[in-house]
Amino acid sequence: MSKSKILFISQEIEPYLNNTSLAQLGKKLPQYTQDHGKEIRIFMPRFGNVNERRNQLHEVIRLSGLNITIDNQDHPLLIKVASIPSIHIQIYFIDNEDYFTDKVDVINADGSLVKYNDERAMFFARGVLETIKKFAWKPDVIHCTGWFTMLVPFYVKRTGYYKNSPFFMESKVVLSLYDDDFGQMLAENMAKKMKADGGTQKDWRFYKEPTYLNIMKAAISYSTGVVLASDKVNPELIEFAKENKKDIIPYVEDEKERCKIINDYYDSIIEKDEE
Repeated sequence: MSKSKILFISQEIEPYLNNTSLAQLGKKLPQYTQDHGKEIRIFMPRFGNVNERRNQLHEVIRLSGLNITIDNQDHPLLIKVASIPSIHIQIYFIDNEDYFTDKVDVINADGSLVKYNDERAMFFARGVLETIKKFAWKPDVIHCTGWFTMLVPFYVKRTGYYKNSPFFMESKVVLSLYDDDFGQMLAENMAKKMKADGGTQKDWRFYKEPTYLNIMKAAISYSTGVVLASDKVNPELIEFAKENKKDIIPYVEDEKERCKIINDYYDSIIEKDEE
């Protein structure tokens, strides 16, 4: 019997970005999942504040070179890789010189959102999915962590060239929810930019006013289940998940126990799909 395949798409992963519970779980959950018999792939953005030299990132030439069109502009996709030797895990980084050169992640030093975060998130989501296609690797579960990953569920479930792809047709999407509200709004013309990628009026309504709550509600609506990864998740999002009959994995403080519960949940939705 082949191993179950789990694709982890995270906004932050320790040690590349530190000091947040998101980054810590971004490392520990894949490690636990791999240690318990599953095949994994892990992706994160190569934000400008990720130190390439110290973390020994290097470009994977055979995977790079594709152009991704965002708002009628082509942006070259660069794929880089590094490894965490102590736990034998490779991390793939999505990079682009137009979007990820400034030495910040999603928030500037003054607390404002980084310019073009909407386009950066589009590029990141599509960059991951295009790379998975190049791997010819079919994930059973796609687990998204951090609001910057929020467009992955939309692309996988609502755009023709991914939802009809043999690599993603049967994938289940799981979304981790944190207390990471950025308190501002992404670009007002975000919905217009996304229309070129597919979807319907029902989808675009979420992005016409791209607040944190709206974009996360969109991600929830395209997911099989949500993981409460904080005890301070916005109650409106939890209620939205309940109303839309999504599986809800409750918050557990102990990290190892949390990893076990999530890993068991992967098994349950994969087995259900096989019945």
